[in-house]
Amino acid sequence: MAFNRPDQFKKLEAPFDLCVIGGGATGAGVALDATLRGYRVLLLEKGDFAAQTSSKSTKLVHGGVRYLEHAVKKLDWQQFKMVYKALHERKVLLQNAPFLAHPLALLTPCYTWFDRIYYRIGMWVYDQIAGKTNLEPSSGLSPSRMRSLCPNLEMHHVRGGVMYFDGQFDDARYALAILQAAEVAGACVLNYAELTSFVQSPSTLQIEEVCWTDVKSGQTYQIPIKAVINATGPFTDYVRALANPTLMPRMKVSRGAHIVLSADFWPGATALLIPKTDDGRVIFVIPWREYVLVGTTDDPDDLSESPEISPEETDYLLDYFNRYSKKKALKSDVSATFVGQRPLLQATLASNLATETKSLVRDHEVEVDGRSKLVSIMGGKWTTYRVMAADTLDELEREVLHQSASSCQTQDHVLMGGLEREKPRFITETGSLPADIQSHLWSTYGSQAFELLAGDLTRLHPELPYVVGELEYVQKNEMATCWDDVLIRRWGIGLRNERLAEEIRANKKEAFAS
Repeated sequence: MAFNRPDQFKKLEAPFDLCVIGGGATGAGVALDATLRGYRVLLLEKGDFAAQTSSKSTKLVHGGVRYLEHAVKKLDWQQFKMVYKALHERKVLLQNAPFLAHPLALLTPCYTWFDRIYYRIGMWVYDQIAGKTNLEPSSGLSPSRMRSLCPNLEMHHVRGGVMYFDGQFDDARYALAILQAAEVAGACVLNYAELTSFVQSPSTLQIEEVCWTDVKSGQTYQIPIKAVINATGPFTDYVRALANPTLMPRMKVSRGAHIVLSADFWPGATALLIPKTDDGRVIFVIPWREYVLVGTTDDPDDLSESPEISPEETDYLLDYFNRYSKKKALKSDVSATFVGQRPLLQATLASNLATETKSLVRDHEVEVDGRSKLVSIMGGKWTTYRVMAADTLDELEREVLHQSASSCQTQDHVLMGGLEREKPRFITETGSLPADIQSHLWSTYGSQAFELLAGDLTRLHPELPYVVGELEYVQKNEMATCWDDVLIRRWGIGLRNERLAEEIRANKKEAFAS
């Protein structure tokens, strides 16, 4: 079987144990974990994989410096536990797909001697919590060293800085790599498969079948199932209500807006953490594949499948970027924007009265509905996707399947493309390719990139490293069905430079004419 829709539909003839609703980071993690535990898994995603929150993150694999500060200031044990889990998962995430994730240096400028001491201690604590899983030790920096690392940093009144390390990753492709690993292990994985209803037992109301529609063909399916896991992020309450209309809403949506600029505005490989804003947020300036990403906001929002940035958000992010950069950016310099909606968990319905989302804990909770037996994994963050999946499966086994929890096997499970030992051979065999194409193929496909070398390696666009042969590959091996799947998620250029993405779409429109 290959990772394409026709082959996945052939798997529907076999019985399933579990149905996972949602093909983002959490659903992908659950599908892989469950399959490795021996379950027959069907995963349904109503759009493309990672099309919502999981492809619109700030691209950081992090414990959460801001959450640690809140934990200390407010003596909040929940915040501390979340940071601890995230810091220890951070290295696992980098190790299981090293072609998609790497350490990232982040610099925090200090404008008083007190700030220098305060942030140095804070980053030291961050290192200590990470322990043996720490990526690199933090350090204090002199103004001269800061200038060499961040040439465009505005140094007025700067007394020094603190540098620490988190991770950076390709979020959409990381989710895809998890799903591909789950499929290889035996899962049936489908995008553009929309859940429509559940068939429940007349006597117990427990879910017995899932009803869904193939969005591409319009054909409907009704599949018997032993248990259902709801991993739909911000859309969790919709699926919960579908299973049991009496359940009270638990999710609160937070809006994270980003703008993207040319790398000329922030040369170098060191990111910037802006720890103090007028409204108490944290903003990052992050080098990102020949561009620089500026974000993010954190405001309550109404649930939407296609959130767009507002002019006020663009102005806000540009204002803070320009405060810290010598080279000032205008709105016309913004090459792309995107907005992700975070699934934050509120403890009770009364929490709806809260107007701030930045104060809500980013941890997760597993809920088992006593009536329908729907298992919902709520809240959480990208970095802890694997822990979230393990907790979900443990709870399902105890509360729904009524058996002892089996062992999670995902910690050391290398994802699709993650055979880093193949990189030297790939570099040798592609020595005649332009450096940008060679780098792109490995950093996108990892050890799977060898399969592309027999195809057409002609450039699709003179300014970009994508090649013609990739179009056939992503359709046959990555379940891409339209240009958005490719430009926004398989390659990500649509989130970095909207103009160039549209030029590819216009010049090769026949590739996805249907």
